[in-house]
Amino acid sequence: MRDNPVKAKIARGERAFGAMIFELFSSGLPQICKNAGAEFILYDMEHTGLGFETLKTQFALCRGLGIVPMVRVPRGEYHFIARALDVGALGVMVPMVGTAEEAAHIVSCTRYPPLGRRGAAFGFAHDDYQGGDVAAKITALHARTMVIPQIETDEGLRNVEAIAAVDGVDALWVGHFDLTNFMGIPGQFQHPDYLAGITHVVNACEANGKTAAFLATDDAWARDYAAKGFRLMAYGIDQAMLQNALQSGLNVLKNTT
Repeated sequence: MRDNPVKAKIARGERAFGAMIFELFSSGLPQICKNAGAEFILYDMEHTGLGFETLKTQFALCRGLGIVPMVRVPRGEYHFIARALDVGALGVMVPMVGTAEEAAHIVSCTRYPPLGRRGAAFGFAHDDYQGGDVAAKITALHARTMVIPQIETDEGLRNVEAIAAVDGVDALWVGHFDLTNFMGIPGQFQHPDYLAGITHVVNACEANGKTAAFLATDDAWARDYAAKGFRLMAYGIDQAMLQNALQSGLNVLKNTT
C-alpha cells in the first residue's frame, strides 16, 4: 500500500506545498507538477465539472511519482467521498463544513466499519489492484487518508474549535472568498473581522494538533499566510498562471520592433 508523505509531514508539524488544479487535466500534468516541486495535487470537483472518470485517470498518472493525489469533492455526501477514495484519492477536501457533526460524518465516510461506513471493495484503484490481507489494508488506508474540511462560512467559523477537535480531521482549509461572502464583507481580505477569523482558524488548529491550510494565488498571499501559521498550502490557479504567462510573452512579442 502506498503511504501518504504529506499527511506524515503535517502530523510532524512540518509544511507541505502543492498545486490546486481546476482546468488543465492533461496526461502530463502530474509529472509537470512533480518536476515543479509539488508534493501534492489537489483536484477541484466543486467548481469545474470534473468527473470521476477523468479524476481516476489523473490519480493513476500520479502513481510512481511520489506525488499525493487529493480532491475537493462537491459536497460532504457519502457517494462523493467514498467514490473519490475508491478511484484513488489519498485525501478529500469538503467545502462549507459548518459543524462538528458534519465533520464527523465526513470522517465516517472515509473509514471502514466499525469506525465508519465506507463500503468495502479491494483489488481496485485505491489499493493499486493488489491482493493482500484485508485487515492490514484497512489499517493502512485509515492511516494514509487525509480529511480536510473547509472553513468558509460564518457557521463554520463559529464552530471551528469543535470541528478541529473531531478525531480523524487532519487539516482545516480556509475558503477565503466564500468566508468573506458569508461574513458580509465580500472580497475584503484586509477587513479586521476577516483577519480575526483567520487567526481564529489557526489558533483552533494549533490547539487541536491540526494543520491550517490555504490556497495562495500569488507570491504576496503565499508569504503572508505562511507567516500567519498555515502549513499546508497550494500555490496558484492553473488557468490563471497559464493565461498570465502567455499574456506576458505575447506582450513581449507585441512590443518588439
